[in-house]
Amino acid sequence: MTQIISALSEISDRYDALFVDLWGCVHNGITAYPDAVAALQEYRAKGGVVVLVTNSPRPRASVAQQMLDFGVPTDAYDTIATSGDSARSAMYQGAVGEKVYFMGEAERDADFFKPLDILDNPTNIQRVALTEAEGIVCCGPFDPMADPDVNRADFLYAKTKGMKLLCANPDIVVDRGEVREWCAGALARLYTEMGGESLYFGKPHPPIYDLARRRLTALGKSIPSHAILGIGDGPQTDIIGAMGEDIDSLFITGGLAATETKTTHQPDPSALSNYIETENVSPQFSIGQLR
Repeated sequence: MTQIISALSEISDRYDALFVDLWGCVHNGITAYPDAVAALQEYRAKGGVVVLVTNSPRPRASVAQQMLDFGVPTDAYDTIATSGDSARSAMYQGAVGEKVYFMGEAERDADFFKPLDILDNPTNIQRVALTEAEGIVCCGPFDPMADPDVNRADFLYAKTKGMKLLCANPDIVVDRGEVREWCAGALARLYTEMGGESLYFGKPHPPIYDLARRRLTALGKSIPSHAILGIGDGPQTDIIGAMGEDIDSLFITGGLAATETKTTHQPDPSALSNYIETENVSPQFSIGQLR
């Protein structure tokens, strides 16, 4: 049974590092949550390390700038691990071929195709039409409000050609303010259901956690799993991911699952219990919002 806590500080002394989700935990896609920022600043002031672990398809430099734009100061975290960086590395190693069909919002996701100079002999990636492609790179839908089914015809063609789909963001949906939007994970799920092969690099899959641990190492930190706490609002991404990595987790119930857990300031205990049983997850701790 998950333990409902009232503040991160109740349990933070047990952990040397936090793997913290962004959307729904630290910001709402528009602006930062002041209480969450303050909690992370307090944790770092006591010597803890904060790694922002996000399914954003962007490189970490772009996410860092986005955090400033949203009002998240640099003293709220130590480093960032993004699904985008994991996926970009795989793409430039040829995971879906040289000629790729890109899915996403061209202007917002432009940084995904910036050169990756940490690799020897990176693949010469060329963006082409679907009929010329060897594989698909998916940072998200062309229209985040459109039902993923609008891609069914293209996916059928891609599947018959044996194309792999590289998913740069396994999230199914996010809430941008009060508006719920589809993410790349919804498209990858559809492609898989249709018999295609999707490759994932964000939570809950191992590559992004490997990257997060490398980010810790780059800071000169060697922290065992039992001393890391994963924090997030996605049961099938953040919490399942933490379970797979054998790290404890703090479930933010006021994010994606606010309605199901009847969260206002805090979740309703009975609703929360039913929800985590339905989702088949077992977070050690839960809280309405990160604070």
